[in-house]
Amino acid sequence: MTVEPVPPQRVLVDGAVREASVPALAPPVTDGSLADIPFDNARAEPAAPVLARKDRDGVWRDVTAADFAAEVLAVAKGLIAHGLRPGDRLALMARTTYEWTLVDFAAWAAGLVTVPLYPTSSAYQARWILQDSGAAACVVEDTEQARLISAERRALPGLAHLWALDTGGVATLRQAGERIPDEVVTARRAGLSPDRVATLVYTSGTTGRPKGCVLTHGNFFAEVDNAVELLHPVFRSVSREPASTLLFLPLSHVLGRMVAIGCLRARVRLGHAPSIATDDLLADLAGFRPTFLVAIPYVLEKVYNTARATAEKMGRAASFDRAATVARRYGEAVEAAHHGTGPGPSYALRGARALYDPLVYRRIRAALGGHVRYAICGGSPLGRRLSAFYEGAGISVFEGYGLTETTAASTVTPPQRPRLGTVGWPLPGTAVRIAEDGEILLRGGHVFTGYWNPDGPTTGATTTGPTAAPAGPAATAGSATSADGWLPTGDLGALDEDGYLTITGRKKDVLITSGGKNVAPAPLEDRLRAHPLVGQCMVVGDDRPYVTALITLEPDGLAHWRRMHKKTDVPLADLVHDDTLRAALQRAVDDANRLVSRAESIRRFHVLTGDFTEAAGHLTPSLKLRRAAITRDFAAEIDRLYAP
Repeated sequence: MTVEPVPPQRVLVDGAVREASVPALAPPVTDGSLADIPFDNARAEPAAPVLARKDRDGVWRDVTAADFAAEVLAVAKGLIAHGLRPGDRLALMARTTYEWTLVDFAAWAAGLVTVPLYPTSSAYQARWILQDSGAAACVVEDTEQARLISAERRALPGLAHLWALDTGGVATLRQAGERIPDEVVTARRAGLSPDRVATLVYTSGTTGRPKGCVLTHGNFFAEVDNAVELLHPVFRSVSREPASTLLFLPLSHVLGRMVAIGCLRARVRLGHAPSIATDDLLADLAGFRPTFLVAIPYVLEKVYNTARATAEKMGRAASFDRAATVARRYGEAVEAAHHGTGPGPSYALRGARALYDPLVYRRIRAALGGHVRYAICGGSPLGRRLSAFYEGAGISVFEGYGLTETTAASTVTPPQRPRLGTVGWPLPGTAVRIAEDGEILLRGGHVFTGYWNPDGPTTGATTTGPTAAPAGPAATAGSATSADGWLPTGDLGALDEDGYLTITGRKKDVLITSGGKNVAPAPLEDRLRAHPLVGQCMVVGDDRPYVTALITLEPDGLAHWRRMHKKTDVPLADLVHDDTLRAALQRAVDDANRLVSRAESIRRFHVLTGDFTEAAGHLTPSLKLRRAAITRDFAAEIDRLYAP
């Protein structure tokens, strides 16, 4: 049975909601740690399929709770055999794989603190995190990553061990641990508690060096236990089909990590997809057939845009557009019915939806594996139009908002209470406050207490943190919350009359034109990125007379446009000046401008021939814009936008 969402308690100031909070649905965990989850599962339901792995033939094979606990135990013993002590930091650098989750839980069972590294990290980024965290060991996925870390070993005297998964790293650990009694691991687990540090997750660092967020076992329990209870239809089977998900978000990102932990906590069958290349991911989705997904808006936007492009190629664009309109109207009618402001979809609307289901909506669901009924979406706003479309197409989207510092979600769409275009209510156990300047403040058991080693390493060595097990965040972290426990997020937002949160931008990203107009670029950028031709965009206008934008082209969308307009042979350098292409982009800009006033609207735009990439320093690993770097590297293009 679905848990009925508890409406937020609200605090009004001058008639506006300035604070909203929801009581916890799950009791706080007072003993134990994340390390206990595999062993608790093995005792409670040993034959339950808690994970699945794809074999060399492409067939997904279940891993039972008992088998996973045994593997965790064996690897934990191997880590102990190599001399790693409670509280030592173990870095993990790999794509989203079964072995990542295995080593993560094994490290906790050995009493260690894990430190994720993005698999795309440069040598400098990896060295900085390994130095700052004081990592004593590192597990990488392949020989290329092993070479990258090995080249930095001279600057990392405290890094005693390096294992590569693709050359038998797990087998090596298992073999080394054969002489360690099981009781040693049991004792290590017994020494952990909710207030002990579980992991250091480093922020992307849009303006400077990444900072290590100290997250405790208790932070994760507060997050995942309340999320699982609230999102009952997602994590608990409400039909004969067991709940399952295929995780393709990076486990180095806190959202992917939280979902992996939540799935194991709830005994939801979890698979890993290491490649997000379109063909690879579609094949994995078709083989695994998940019931829900966790994604960033880009994925859902791409599925929609690809479906529309396919319809256009087949000469059925008009039919697809009618189906999309029906789906959005249906989703909006469902939303109104949930809030008591409408009767729900009419008989005619239900009929139209039934007509288009086999033609359009079923194809959308098939692209996601065929069985997906829910999607959890975070990272940036999805937008009202796509949220309504997916609801009408048979996939309910739960949008959320959070930070690394809050162990992922702090707000989420409550079941049966969607408000399209918002990021939902406070997660149970969480309070949200809007400061006088519009900044979002957060408080709850999932909020960290500070950053690891906030002053940075004092030398090139790795002795920047305690070598014994830290008692909790206070032992290693600088406080990041106010005296009364509120965390300033740096994000801007507003609470509506019912306590739903809308994100309006980043405080530090607000542009002030030379005319004194404040402009939040995020809504414009998010709307533009949803267009099939747009890859990335950055709104410009700080200390300028009006607002402009740099736009990059989305490769798949551009390839489709070329085919449809018979311009496959036109060089890209010429194509960016093509009148027909620019007219299509101008319509996208005009659509985005409807969100803002005339003074905030984009007056001119420049189309770049390349994309913003992480390798070029223009994007963080989590795909956030590095605005200063983009402004520096494209200064000439920006100046031309303001030329007479």
